[in-house]
Amino acid sequence: MATPEPLPQLQPTPEQLAAQRETERQQRVVVIWGIIFVVLLLAAIGTALYFLLRPETDAATVSRIRDVFLIFMALESLLIGVALVVLIVQIASLINLLQNEVRPILQATTETVNNLRGTAEFLGENVVQPVIKLNGYLAGLQRVIELMGIKRR
Repeated sequence: MATPEPLPQLQPTPEQLAAQRETERQQRVVVIWGIIFVVLLLAAIGTALYFLLRPETDAATVSRIRDVFLIFMALESLLIGVALVVLIVQIASLINLLQNEVRPILQATTETVNNLRGTAEFLGENVVQPVIKLNGYLAGLQRVIELMGIKRR
């Protein structure tokens, strides 16, 4: 049986390469802005902690910083809630994909494998075994003929 030749690799067009480079550049920009945001946020938290922990800080300033932290925590809780909702929607979409698209593919594959197994058993019983028996009989007959001296090796 001949082995199938691999499919030729499709070379991307210059437009596709340019679009891919642009997408990568945009992703880098988003990552850089995210890192800048996190660094600024950490700097703000560090600055707030510095002012909170100074002994000469008066109670009004501490209460204002506390209020800002409370607002920040409320916004963070809201953001986490939105992220959880998005996550639940994505999980529901994945479950739908698995049930409606992957399961039928797996069932069809199982059916195909069972058909192949049946075909292999049929060929083994109806083609291979008779050929093996015939070869055995012919080898025995050839040996008998050689022993009788009708045919030389």
